[in-house]
Amino acid sequence: MSEQIIYGINTVLHALERQSDRLLRVYLLQGMRGQRATRLHEALNRQRVRVERVSDEELQRLTGSIKHQGVAAALSNREALDDHQALELIAELSEPLILVLDSIEDPRNLGACLRTADAVGADLVVMGRSRGVDITPVVSKVASGAAETQPVARVANLARFLQALRDLNVWIVGTDEAGPAAVFDTSLTGPLALVMGAEGKGLRRLTRERCDVLVHLPMRGVVASLNVSVAAGVCLYEALRQRQSARQSGVESAI
Repeated sequence: MSEQIIYGINTVLHALERQSDRLLRVYLLQGMRGQRATRLHEALNRQRVRVERVSDEELQRLTGSIKHQGVAAALSNREALDDHQALELIAELSEPLILVLDSIEDPRNLGACLRTADAVGADLVVMGRSRGVDITPVVSKVASGAAETQPVARVANLARFLQALRDLNVWIVGTDEAGPAAVFDTSLTGPLALVMGAEGKGLRRLTRERCDVLVHLPMRGVVASLNVSVAAGVCLYEALRQRQSARQSGVESAI
């Protein structure tokens, strides 16, 4: 595909503000009204972008959803990084924070993971090239703009890529309900890759074997596990908390 379709008012506004160089055209529902529509019109007036008025049926066809909120946009595709490009990026960083997704299949889960990765300032999200869902309009809608800005790599072999990360002294932390350590008792500072498994299946064997440590989230209720995007959010924010605390301690000790 030479272009990517996104939809939803906030998602399109985010693209207008931060990805205007990739915007090819914006599709607006005929007769669109309201306060948010006014905000969208104002943003469009500030950009030189082609606008097409379309019917509700056409928007549903373009987006594959009835929840398009009256707007969609076409963006030129941004290619994901390959193995070599991803490793080059990581090698240049002193303390990279990487989220690795092993065969995520639900586009809403992928979108939520991308949104949280962007929120905590993750340097890269890594996925297998031939496994898991791709970036779709649903992913973009759930990610609320992060799908267009968060750096993403698609690698040929996830287990081999994890070994390459270990060779770069990146600490590989896999999540598994049977993991011996709780995530809150595990160091998540320094160069770090958090590895999340697929919905219902968890980490594949080879992926698990490349991890330096397996951690679990303490479960106090009757459910056995969390949704993968929720678990990713908990782990990423725990990593952010620890890293900020370590930096603050370093500043205080230096004073």
